[in-house]
Amino acid sequence: MNFILKNAKLTFMALIICFGFTACDEEDDFMMGGDDVTVTPDPDPTDDGEPESNTIVDFAAANGFNSLVAAVEAAGLTATLSGDTEYTVFAPTDDAFAAFLSDNGFSSLDEVPTDLLTQVLMNHVQAGSVMSTDLSTGYMESMAEAGPDGENVSLYVNVGDDVMLNGMSTVTGPDNEVDNGVVHAVDAVIGLPDVTTFATADPTFSSLAAALTEAELVETLQATDAPAPFTVFAPTDDAFATFLGDDALTDIAAETLTAVLTYHVVGETNAASGDLTDGMTVTTVQGQDLTINIDGETVTVTDATGETATVVAANVQATNGIIHAIDMVLMPDLE
Repeated sequence: MNFILKNAKLTFMALIICFGFTACDEEDDFMMGGDDVTVTPDPDPTDDGEPESNTIVDFAAANGFNSLVAAVEAAGLTATLSGDTEYTVFAPTDDAFAAFLSDNGFSSLDEVPTDLLTQVLMNHVQAGSVMSTDLSTGYMESMAEAGPDGENVSLYVNVGDDVMLNGMSTVTGPDNEVDNGVVHAVDAVIGLPDVTTFATADPTFSSLAAALTEAELVETLQATDAPAPFTVFAPTDDAFATFLGDDALTDIAAETLTAVLTYHVVGETNAASGDLTDGMTVTTVQGQDLTINIDGETVTVTDATGETATVVAANVQATNGIIHAIDMVLMPDLE
């Protein structure tokens, strides 16, 4: 009996020892020096627990908009376009920036004055997220405070088969959504507009653009010094069609055409619609006066012949003045 008990004890101890060795084999990765040490896998060095950032600046850097990134940094706008506030950016390609520099006589971005570079960049920026489907033909306000007194300049959007901006830049890669807005790639830098920019860009003013060219007044209206800034009452194509009748622009004597066109321009003032008052008289570059009348929200302009034009679109802001579209060609006293 004692022999059986003794053997039983030995058998039991052997089982315990075997179990212990088996456990050691299975857990030797977790036992070092007899102390319990928990070992965890090394974390992925690129995984810090936060989702990867994809701001406007991140997107530009990752997608080859190298000149844009450099320009944003030079203008001190990196933090603005990398923050939480949503913006829409029309992003020029590197080729677009190269053309801009060449056309304006700069050999590099370093030569562009910071203030100018900042305003040019902000002319590509809209507040909020604006998708391509949100765009329609017409004017919107850019974030460039480049008007004569720091007003935000206008941006003309023409939506057709393509989206064109100020008649000079086409959207080539729309609707790139990022963390803080949306990026639309464009093929040209959108330069800061003078009043002739919109006459050229907006097909509503094609006859006016042709008339300014015929009368050799384009350079005059591109000026930034006196008699700028200008307030321009700009006749639409329909207004010119009525004025011309069966005639062509070339049928009008050069002296007459110049007198008529300069009669639509008020010098040394940037008069937005809110600056106009009922009964006010303004003197034009041509030398004769116009009379402004306001009835509710309707603004009219009476010329020297007593005829009255209505403002059909107001406050198209340029760097050197402002445009109000009218539905009739104004006539000075030509006698």
